[in-house]
This record gives sequence, C-alpha cells and structure tokens, in this order.
Amino acid sequence: MELRHLVTFKTIVEKDGFKRAADHLGYAQSSVTTHIKELERELGKPLFDRLGKKVVLTQYGHHFLPYAAKIIDLYSQALNTNDEPIGNLIIGISESLTIDRIPPILIEYKRLYPKVSLSLKSIDNYDVTSYLQNGDIDLALILEKDDLSLPELFTENLKREKMVLIRPNDVEDSSTVLYTERSCSYKSVFEHYINYKQMDVKESLDFQSIEAIKQCVRSGLGISLVPYFSVKEELMTNKLSGEEVPPDHPAISTFLAYHKDKWLSPAILKMNELIREHAKGWE
Repeated sequence: MELRHLVTFKTIVEKDGFKRAADHLGYAQSSVTTHIKELERELGKPLFDRLGKKVVLTQYGHHFLPYAAKIIDLYSQALNTNDEPIGNLIIGISESLTIDRIPPILIEYKRLYPKVSLSLKSIDNYDVTSYLQNGDIDLALILEKDDLSLPELFTENLKREKMVLIRPNDVEDSSTVLYTERSCSYKSVFEHYINYKQMDVKESLDFQSIEAIKQCVRSGLGISLVPYFSVKEELMTNKLSGEEVPPDHPAISTFLAYHKDKWLSPAILKMNELIREHAKGWE
C-alpha cells in the first residue's frame, strides 16, 4: 500500500472530486484515477461509487477514511522528529470565536513560528469528532455546554463564558428570539433562561452567523442570548442593551479539543500552549 495512494484518496474526499484533487496535488487526472484503482484492487473493495460525473464514498470508503488519515499522520510524525514547529496546522473553530478571541492568537503564532502554515476551518460543533477522526482538522476550538463529554476526544475547558441577553435599545418586547450556533446544546442554554424568565415567546428564528444576529437585534427583530465577548464592543458603545445571566444558570464554555490518538506535533503543542496562555486573560 503506497502512501501516495492514501494521500490521493484523502485529497479526493477533502476536495470533493478527482479533478480538484488532481489540480491540488499536481497530478494528471488519469494518475489520480490509477491511484484509486490500485488502492481498491489491493483492498478488495470499492472506495467510491461513480454516479455519472459525481463520485461519493461507499460505506467501506467511509470506514477506511480515518485509517488512511491516521497512516498519513504517522508518516508525518516520522518525518518531524525534531522540536521545531513546521508543516501544516488546521484548526477547526466555532464561528463565534473568530470575534475577538482568535485573531490575536494567530498573529502571535505566525510571528513566533513562521515555518508553520496555518489554516482555519469553520465547523459545526455536533460533527467535531468526525472532523478530528478523519484528519480534516488537527485541533478544535468550540463553544459548548459546560458538561461536554466526547469519549474519543481530549477536551479542555478553557473558559466558562459570561452569557448576556441582548435586545435593542429602548425595546422591551421579547416575543421573538434569535438563535445562534446550530448545536442543540447552545439552544438549550437559551431555552432554560427563557423558561426561568417566563418570557412569552411567540416565534424564533435560526441564524448561522453571530454577526447577523447582532445586526438583527439592533434593527429590532428580536432578542438573543450570546457570550459576552462577542458583543462587548456593542454593549460598551450602547449599540445594544444587555442583561447578564446569573452565573448559577447553565452556560457555554470555550473548549480546546483534539483526538485522543492524535500525535501532538511541535506545531500543535506550541499552538496549545499559546491558546492556554491567551485564555488566562479572556474576560
């Protein structure tokens, strides 16, 4: 089993197609096709279903993908036995954390370790285990409930976030609530507070972007519950009104996560150290 065949297989999945994988790897498309045929012949099972012009993973392909990713990762470990952070580092991140929290970390990391190529990938919290297991990302920073437990992952609670109920200035109506973050756990924190406050909610709207939430609240569309750090500037400049949620209520925390079987390269270890150091100063 040749490593290049595994890399080709993983790249096809990541780039969603043979042609895109060929362009990314610098191969002719015929070479990519040959790699997969040889790999399938060795495995004795098909990795892809060819459905017209589209290819999709077979059931066995889904099963084989994390093993291919792990073999590639082990090979990278063997090449990077020194202590200097080098290579690629892909961080999966909850969208809300790109506000205020992440930019300073990335700027300092790039200054300290210029030989590391950094990439960010926006992820859905409910699929973080799959992203890490398949090697799509090396580590993750996510917002989740305090009692987060994912058996296959190492998770570290970096910061229990202060939660704020935001509303338009001079508007008391709370009949429409705006949800952010698609995870059910995030919604459950909001719903718990709604029940506690006995709010008369008539409708709700779901958004994927916290920036969209803030703009809609400012325009008077409804209210929302968000981490304080994500609206600190708007509250300080009186663009929004905020009501801090008492600390004895359920809340969201920022977690650092990576797979328990993941080899922690020097690049990952230094990033983890820097994240922990910055987290000490988070409000």
